[in-house]
Amino acid sequence: MAEFLSEYALALAMIVSLLVGIFTGYPVAFLLGGLGILFAFIGDIPLPFLGTVGSRIFGGVIENWLLIAIPLFVFMGLMLERSGVAQRLLLTLQRLFGRIHGGLAVSVAILGIVMAASTGIIGASVVMLGLLALPVMLKQGYREEMACGVIAASGTLGILIPPSIMLVLMGSILQVSVGALFKAALLPGLLLGALYIAYLLITAWIKPEWAPLADPDSVDTDTTPLPIALLRDLLGPFLLIFAVLGSIMAGIATPTEAAAIGALGSLLLALATRSLDYRTLRDATRETSRTSAMILFIVIGATCFSVVFKRLGGDYMIEDLITGTGLGPYGLLLLIMGLIFVLGFFLEWIEISYVVLPLVAPVVEMLDFGLGLSSQGILVWFAILVAINLQTSFLTPPFGYALFYLKGITEGQVSIGTIYRSILPFVVLQLVGLALCLLFPALVLWLPGLIS
Repeated sequence: MAEFLSEYALALAMIVSLLVGIFTGYPVAFLLGGLGILFAFIGDIPLPFLGTVGSRIFGGVIENWLLIAIPLFVFMGLMLERSGVAQRLLLTLQRLFGRIHGGLAVSVAILGIVMAASTGIIGASVVMLGLLALPVMLKQGYREEMACGVIAASGTLGILIPPSIMLVLMGSILQVSVGALFKAALLPGLLLGALYIAYLLITAWIKPEWAPLADPDSVDTDTTPLPIALLRDLLGPFLLIFAVLGSIMAGIATPTEAAAIGALGSLLLALATRSLDYRTLRDATRETSRTSAMILFIVIGATCFSVVFKRLGGDYMIEDLITGTGLGPYGLLLLIMGLIFVLGFFLEWIEISYVVLPLVAPVVEMLDFGLGLSSQGILVWFAILVAINLQTSFLTPPFGYALFYLKGITEGQVSIGTIYRSILPFVVLQLVGLALCLLFPALVLWLPGLIS
């Protein structure tokens, strides 16, 4: 142990410094880049090597055409959020499920699934669902834990269900097809949504006072026949989802081209609903720029951090830690999943993806799980397992961003302790979904194999 600590002292110090720096509240992008430069000098790394860091950033990261899909998908999600589609769909779903206990919560979960396949923006989804559904649920008498939990969990489905920004970045990091990742993530994402709905219905059946029935007069305010209302409110999102995901899965368009189709489609949808004006376009463009810049800065900082970390022996340290356990392939996979789950309490999914994945992916790629998969197939399966795992990072305290988005819109009506308690069942459900995809790889790999 002493020999291990002395050999990898600087690499361990980088990890500890990163965790300590995160707790200080310093911007993560600058923290990652700053630690990379600082430890390059501490480790007496030659200055010419730092030039390769710049080459890696500008020649390998920023010039990646796949990253163009990120601002396009962000813009698509923001325009959809402002088009009023979600509000109309929630009211219609409430009419559909308003006669059963927990019907409004189920409507929120279904809306989360539909909007996840249309937007993929976590902050926008959680805020939108919270503003639309939380006041109604509390007024209807829902228990605060159930109302907050379903809003936070359903809003995070967009990070897994394609088109997902996280899957775009993972494809770039792992050098696997983003289209394959989109296909592989679809069933696990729907599985999580189904688990949420099953939990809500069972809980409402056991404890009906947690999810009381709605007042019929408040549900049936729309006089449009229900089938026509469902068709009207689902048609726009369905066509957009079909245009984006269908073009990717059919091999007609690359993810970047499909993102452009989605951005144009969201503009046309906003125009059709008469919600497109200068202010909406300006706000969506500004928020797209801000979100894309934040992601890009973190990518640049994480690249600097990981390059220096590897130069100091960090990749060999991780490999020694993983392979030195004596565990089999599945034991090592469980160990990595546990590590990522714990890191999710403190780090964002972008940092984990860019710092951890490049270190552990080569180890996982060489493992024999007895599934008869190619190295690319193993990486696709592994990426989806990591994506499901990272979805919990939005919900787990102390830095679960979905929790703080939700807290920000409650205006003091709900305590942070209540919000923390509300997400516990949904974190367990996500871990159940992760376990199912780990035990039954066909849940992940069946659709890519079928379509290809």
